[in-house]
Amino acid sequence: MATSLSAFHYEVNTMFSIDSIVNKFRISYFLFALLLCATFVSIFLYAESRIEQELVKARLLQQLDLSQEKYGDQPIYTADPGIKIYRYDVAPANLQALANEKVQEMSITINKESGKTHANLHFFIDQQGEQAYILTYVEGVEMVMSHYPVLEIFESLEDIFANALRAAVILSLLIAAIFSQLSSRQITKPLLDLKKAVETDHQNLSQLTHLPSEVGVLARAIDDKNHKLEQYLKREQLFTGDVSHELRTPLTIIMGASEVLASQLEHDSHLSEFTNRISNTAKETSEIISALLLLSRAPEKLDTPQTSINDIASNEVARLRYLLRNKAVTCTVMAEQEYFAYVRPELLKMALGNLIKNAFQYTDDGEVVITIDAEKITVTDTGLGIPEVMMPLLYERFERLEQQSNGQQLDTESLSKNQSSYQVEGSGLGLSIVQRIMTHMDWQLTHQANETGGSTFSIYYT
Repeated sequence: MATSLSAFHYEVNTMFSIDSIVNKFRISYFLFALLLCATFVSIFLYAESRIEQELVKARLLQQLDLSQEKYGDQPIYTADPGIKIYRYDVAPANLQALANEKVQEMSITINKESGKTHANLHFFIDQQGEQAYILTYVEGVEMVMSHYPVLEIFESLEDIFANALRAAVILSLLIAAIFSQLSSRQITKPLLDLKKAVETDHQNLSQLTHLPSEVGVLARAIDDKNHKLEQYLKREQLFTGDVSHELRTPLTIIMGASEVLASQLEHDSHLSEFTNRISNTAKETSEIISALLLLSRAPEKLDTPQTSINDIASNEVARLRYLLRNKAVTCTVMAEQEYFAYVRPELLKMALGNLIKNAFQYTDDGEVVITIDAEKITVTDTGLGIPEVMMPLLYERFERLEQQSNGQQLDTESLSKNQSSYQVEGSGLGLSIVQRIMTHMDWQLTHQANETGGSTFSIYYT
């Protein structure tokens, strides 16, 4: 069913897209047929014009012979409507200047009872011994066809050929449209088969790799790339699993040793703080490893239990509150009620923890507010904010505020006042990891600069 819908959407999209291969084939065939028809029409019109000129020329020469035989030597002969023959010395000066042995054409104005009208005058010179004549014929004024049956037959054949040519043009374009439709489907069918093979997890891709055509070359290239990607993903999964397995054992030993050490200390010993720090850090590291291991798995294969957002936010604030020591910064978690989301708690903890950690690290005075509602989680701070030059690199790996831009240290006025605040621990991976988690969970992360300074990061989870 999904494949059928995909094919239907493909047909609909390609039907109206001029960039699709199918439509390019169709347009090419249609333009070729149109060009071919235009060529034949041009040849027909040229041949028709030349034949008609030769027949008219023959008719005028025949009329000259008939007029000389009937009227003798005259300076001007007038015959059928539109035919007029001048002896060269009495012909109009403009015709004397332009006429030669080839049939020529010029536009003239004719006075009729209905008014003036424009017509084309055909004329040429015929030399008979020492005497020359200019023979003229006004197009549009019908000759008496009974005086010249060959021209009458040509006029009849001309209409027949013109109708046949119009039918041939229409039929050619129709055949071109049908042929382009059928051929384009056959040409694009291997591409559609390749598309279906890729969409079905490459189950049918091996059936196309043996083809000698370009589709076979493309199928072999995709198949080879798929094998490389599978090997790469397998190595990454093995690496993540091995790291998780190898680190859990020493972390467990560290947590056990810290508990034993804490039990042997006096109740009010000043060393208890360090043992707690060791134990908490080991637990946090174990949770980070679990979250990274979850990121290496396909999202659809993860179970997503109902998780309390309020609890995750409160626990992260309590865990990271040590970053606010010796700072005039308050932190508040605001929520009208308890909100839940279907998500792995390890991933939400890592994403929200990174945002809260950044807010604590880059805020020297003011407040940090975590707001939870039915559609988003917002972390707002009054810290240094993010310079405009850093915005394109906001979610890039290993990019931090002390990074340089075009070889120049960031020295905006708002940052120079607290330059020491940039020198914080971290590798520039926090926001990159948060963005990766958002993509993994199909959530959305946005950033907005506050008017009074600082930043607001929002996680949309609905």
